[in-house]
Amino acid sequence: MDNSRNMAMPNTSLLLFVLQMCTLAWQAWALVDLRMEDTVEVYMDESAEIPCLYNFTEQPMMVMIQWFVQEREGHRVRISFSDLTMQKVDEDTSYSDRISVQSNSDGETLTIQDVKLSDEREFFCQVSGLSAGSAEGKTLLKVFDPPEPPVIEGVLSGVSVSGESPAKVASCETREGFPKPNITWYRDHIPIHPTSGLANMVTLLTKESSGLYTVQSELHYKVTKEDKDAHFSCEVSYFVPGAVRTSESKGINITVHYPTTSVEIWKESPEGLVKEGDTVELRCQGDGNPPAPIIFNREQSDVELDSSQGVLVLKEVSRADSGVYECHSLGLDAVNHDEVLDTLQLTVNYLDPAVVVPKDSEVMLKGESLTATCNALSSLETSTVWFKDGVEVGRGHIMQLQDATFDTAGQYDCEVTVPSLPGLLTSGFVHIIVQGVPQMKDAEREIELTEKVGGWVNLSCEVRGYPRPVITWSITGSQSQSWREVVKGEMEDQVYSVVMLKVTTDTVAVCNSTNDFGIETKTYSIRSIPFPQTPTARKTSVDNSGVIIVVIIVSILLLAILGSVFYFLYKKGKLPCGRSGKQDITKEKTNKDDIVVEMKAKKIEESVLLKGVNGEQKPPNDQNSTLSS
Repeated sequence: MDNSRNMAMPNTSLLLFVLQMCTLAWQAWALVDLRMEDTVEVYMDESAEIPCLYNFTEQPMMVMIQWFVQEREGHRVRISFSDLTMQKVDEDTSYSDRISVQSNSDGETLTIQDVKLSDEREFFCQVSGLSAGSAEGKTLLKVFDPPEPPVIEGVLSGVSVSGESPAKVASCETREGFPKPNITWYRDHIPIHPTSGLANMVTLLTKESSGLYTVQSELHYKVTKEDKDAHFSCEVSYFVPGAVRTSESKGINITVHYPTTSVEIWKESPEGLVKEGDTVELRCQGDGNPPAPIIFNREQSDVELDSSQGVLVLKEVSRADSGVYECHSLGLDAVNHDEVLDTLQLTVNYLDPAVVVPKDSEVMLKGESLTATCNALSSLETSTVWFKDGVEVGRGHIMQLQDATFDTAGQYDCEVTVPSLPGLLTSGFVHIIVQGVPQMKDAEREIELTEKVGGWVNLSCEVRGYPRPVITWSITGSQSQSWREVVKGEMEDQVYSVVMLKVTTDTVAVCNSTNDFGIETKTYSIRSIPFPQTPTARKTSVDNSGVIIVVIIVSILLLAILGSVFYFLYKKGKLPCGRSGKQDITKEKTNKDDIVVEMKAKKIEESVLLKGVNGEQKPPNDQNSTLSS
């Protein structure tokens, strides 16, 4: 009993000793105030600084600081040590060449360069002042690497509204981020939340060999027809030091397949009204996607018209092409083939050839009146304009010709147009013939003239009438062989005649124009002026002598020029000296009389022919103008 008690005493003493030592140690730890941040956040590949600050309640004789890192396996590894005498980085650790320690009055700062994802762990700082106390703190280093912007892709084949459950419509991917990013889906910038039977997301998280995360998300959505105009996008959210950031993808439009519920038909060309001869293009389009095949037909006709991709082309249309055209959708998903149709009323406007009454030509009597009409059958209102010789003479379908004269005669053209549809035009004509008694162009019917005896006068007569008049001349007083008709011409309803008369005595010349309707006359009374015979003969002799003198002077000048030429050639030795030259010159002189006689005769003839109405001699040009008047 006593032995056992003696043996228990040492054990009790040992326990008390350990308890005292622990108490002393606790008191020592409690003498140090050590401060460290819970976490330090840093971007990958940058530098991180972890401060370790301490304060002793009693001034220590020596301070020893050690840095440790927590390994993945759970044990600690020292990476740095310092005291009053030295400061060193431990060798053969993963931080030997990437850390540095900077001391200051109140602690140390551990700097880690080129931070890696593997550096996301706890770092311990242990401070010991021996009897002054000891303490330990830790900081969790958090590493961040923003992911790449999100990339969105829609389902290329499109999505049908007929599916019973949500179908995949798009996918979104963001690559190489740390820590793991999150993806949120949006429709027209409104978040899409998982909803049973309407929307759900399938997310795939991949950790790359680098330790970074790639996130892929698929949106499964039950689309409706209204989604064809919606824009879907995805947004990635990720952590950065001290904040949360987001990055949004571009918006995409999803190809939605839905049945055709209605179609629309319209006239693509031409713009405005359609006329005969135009090429008409009709188009038809349904509201389904993809577009359903379209067929065309006439109303109340089962015959399918030849068309291509919803386009019906009608070439050179006529009024027979007017009517109602229908287009139908043939899509297999169309709601109802009989109801999915649209109609278009096509009107082809026309203008028939002009009808002119009277037709072709019409004969009128002078003084009569005539009503002519010109019109054309048309689908639209028409307008008519009348022309004569290119000049507008009236407007309207009816043209009134009052109190016809010979000026009324001629061709009248009418043009019928459609003001509301340029390009529609037709024309016709009527030829008006006016019959009546011949009518002299000049108002004077009695003309008095005076002319010296032996003089020549031109007498003209121009007459209009239908049937075409015949002109005859009756002359009394002068000799019958002293006049002749020099000009005679005819036109449609006009006749003209010019005679030349040599006055030998007082003369009366009558122009008679006749046709089936009567006769019209024009009378010239010519009073002759007699002259004494001697002065007249002397004047004639003087006139003839003047002509001969002119001819002789011209001949002498020509001979002088010719002689000078021969003499020049002779002096230069270009001509042989002989009688032949003299004979030629003599011969030339001998022909002078012949020339004089010929010129004299010609001059007398011209003197007679070129006398005008008033007996004065006129140049040939004046004569021509008088005959054609």
